[in-house]
Amino acid sequence: MMNTKELVFTALMAAIICILGLVPPVPLPIMPVPIVLQNIGIFLAGIMLGRKLGTLSVVVFLLLAAVGLPVLSGGRGGIGVFAGPSAGFLFLYPVVAFFIGWIRDKYLHKVNFITLLVATIIIGVLGLDILGTIIMGFIINIPISKSIVLSLTFMPGDIVKAIIASLIGATLLNHSRFKQLIK
Repeated sequence: MMNTKELVFTALMAAIICILGLVPPVPLPIMPVPIVLQNIGIFLAGIMLGRKLGTLSVVVFLLLAAVGLPVLSGGRGGIGVFAGPSAGFLFLYPVVAFFIGWIRDKYLHKVNFITLLVATIIIGVLGLDILGTIIMGFIINIPISKSIVLSLTFMPGDIVKAIIASLIGATLLNHSRFKQLIK
């Protein structure tokens, strides 16, 4: 059973992810999946809320998209997005939040920027980008090798997003007032 504070944190993070969807996507001429800012919200969900609430906030966000609310970047929404080229990324979002959150939970008493950054790059950049583009490749019928090469397109920007999310996370999680708030 969730208490009121956990419910508020979960809803707030889902709202932050939705708000990041207001930033227009950057279309790419080489593939049907654009560059979006929302995955920084996915990283932050795991970093700020941990594996349980972070994952739940991402699931709430995805449910809002599934029922048709235009919460995905570019004002997209509806069940059809879960069958399109972005489907792999969307289905991986809760997995990414869970594993980044798991690392955060494990090291919460001594959380730092480097720990968060390494976890976010391995799980949120390498894992999400490679697996997401491989699934995209299956959907649009391109070879796995080409999908992996295409995943490199996302990585520079996603590394910047991982740095930003890790800086925010390390700063807030080590701030005495925020520590009191999340207890």
